[in-house]
Amino acid sequence: MDPAALKESWAYVAKSGDDVPLFFYSHLFLSHPEVRSMFPVSMSAQRDKLVTALGTVVSNVDQFDTVAPLLGQLGSDHRRFRVDPDQYNAVGGSLLATLKHFLGDQWTDELANDWATAYGVIAKTMVQGAEESAKTTPSWWNAEVVAADRRTLDVAVLQLRPEQPLPYQPGQSVAIEVPQRPRLWRYYSPANAPREDGTLEVHVQIVDGGQVSSAMVKDVRVGDTLRLSAAVGTALTVDDMSQDLLLVAGGTGLAPLKAVAEQVDRHWLATGRGPKVHLFHGARMPWNLYDEVAMNALADRPWFSYDTAVSDDATYPGRHGTVGDVAVSRGGWRGYRALVCGSRAMIEATVSQLVAAGIPPEDIRYEDFGEGGYRPRTDTQKDG
Repeated sequence: MDPAALKESWAYVAKSGDDVPLFFYSHLFLSHPEVRSMFPVSMSAQRDKLVTALGTVVSNVDQFDTVAPLLGQLGSDHRRFRVDPDQYNAVGGSLLATLKHFLGDQWTDELANDWATAYGVIAKTMVQGAEESAKTTPSWWNAEVVAADRRTLDVAVLQLRPEQPLPYQPGQSVAIEVPQRPRLWRYYSPANAPREDGTLEVHVQIVDGGQVSSAMVKDVRVGDTLRLSAAVGTALTVDDMSQDLLLVAGGTGLAPLKAVAEQVDRHWLATGRGPKVHLFHGARMPWNLYDEVAMNALADRPWFSYDTAVSDDATYPGRHGTVGDVAVSRGGWRGYRALVCGSRAMIEATVSQLVAAGIPPEDIRYEDFGEGGYRPRTDTQKDG
């Protein structure tokens, strides 16, 4: 394989923009109509996710050792869509047809062989990841909504009870499908450390154009059954209980950081020692500081402090500005590990501020769950 040729050809194809996924999905659904039911009724939210991810991953196959664990996890995660090996073949065929169409005379026999070989390696790794996970975990977990608390105009807190234990670490996330939006899965982080009764707390904020978030806030009711995927993500998990933590959350980005705080609390209660934790929660308006009661209850612990920031209400009696501004202004974070969670813009701004304040980049951790997909260590806006 020629990795340079793969990258160069994909970069050329990508210049055609939205025409690329349009051709890809048209070819896929016409040649294999049986796969259409695996995708949402409305493809507007799907856009170029699949074809772009395929092109990017396959054209970077020279970094395979780095991406192989993620590909295995991706294959495992796709079990919830009931993907089988034949469907990987269908997707691969449509990808090659799309490349041939847009590359024209540049599509040589040698390039075709390189793309086919690279895709075959990727598909095999994903299938093997799915097969391995099938030995120990279900394709998804059914979970009953046991409580639904609409905290604000656009934020709800749901309590879910899976039918069987769903293992996860504080800071990880699970994809959720609601009956009101079949085949649309979005990632959310449990806002609690694992409980003896197995229930999960999920924080949801309506996102502009977000079909799933809107349904979860407005339409999901107690008694509904949701589907949950296996947990993913490591960037926001904490294994070292000796390093102090700076937690910076925007909006419902509070959820995984609250779970981490609960994890630290249990460690302190069990051992009498652990890290100091400073949690900053920011919102545009004060009523979107929706979990102050729980956070203030935890603030009586000697190892924990909680601060809020409001950016768009000049009458707010507390601290004004973005949560990153407020966190940096406190200072004294040398030696801390920073975990950041919120919207894409919030994370980009906050990470820049923390680096400028002297926190080494390697001590700043965050994730991106983007519009329906999981991309580790970039940022986090989890729903669409």
